[in-house]
Amino acid sequence: MFGHCTCGEVSYEMLDNPLFVHACHCHWCQRETGSAFVMNALIEASCVEVINGQPVMIDTPSNSGKGQKIFRCPKCQVALWSIYSGAGDKFLFVRVGTLENPDAFPPDIHIFTESMQPWMILPEGVPAVLQYYDRNVYWPAEALARRKAVLSSPSGS
Repeated sequence: MFGHCTCGEVSYEMLDNPLFVHACHCHWCQRETGSAFVMNALIEASCVEVINGQPVMIDTPSNSGKGQKIFRCPKCQVALWSIYSGAGDKFLFVRVGTLENPDAFPPDIHIFTESMQPWMILPEGVPAVLQYYDRNVYWPAEALARRKAVLSSPSGS
């Protein structure tokens, strides 16, 4: 699956399907995106290849206090993916909206719904939690196995 920023300066390819897709409704994500929520596709960093250009990393504060690294196009400044301290640099949170076919990855879960906009209507059949969640409860077995393989690999790939 290919993706790119708005101006096309940076393009990338996801070499596998995401482990899990979050629709995050926290106020931090609302502020950072200027939207009601952000769609992040969590994937192994080794499964994202930059094809063209080079994103720039911006250290950004986060609600946890640990910060996040947002990778943006140096020209149009569109956020392509993030690295959150909790997941570490072995995983990327790719902004689904930067994919050429963002419809391919609807949310697997809605998180931080305690702060979602009151006019939002969540779809039936998709898990929704007030804050974060236990991955062992919600992730499919294949995603858990992929995560475990990355974390147990000395090189992280």
